Amino acid sequence: MLTVDMENKENGSLDVKNSVENGRPLDPADWAVIDVVNYFRTAGFEEQASAFQEQEIDGKSLLLMTRNDVLTGLSLKLGPALKIYEYHVKPLQTQHLKNNSL
Repeated sequence: MLTVDMENKENGSLDVKNSVENGRPLDPADWAVIDVVNYFRTAGFEEQASAFQEQEIDGKSLLLMTRNDVLTGLSLKLGPALKIYEYHVKPLQTQHLKNNSL
């Protein structure tokens, strides 16, 4: 089992230093809705995580989300929505593309 070395940063992002097992698949494309919800709860977005559950956003859906989807489609407050997209969704998408283009 892999260990998690995560550090909450001031901007709400997580610094993931090792591959993350933490009860969910390593590749976000394989995450179930509950994995997405737990990811955002762990990241400090407890209140906003419920929006992902209500909209049934799984890993595949998360990786396809645009900035506009996060800012308007989830009915979140602007500040948290911007942080979620810039510090979480976008980096997950970038990492997924890097891992799958090798």
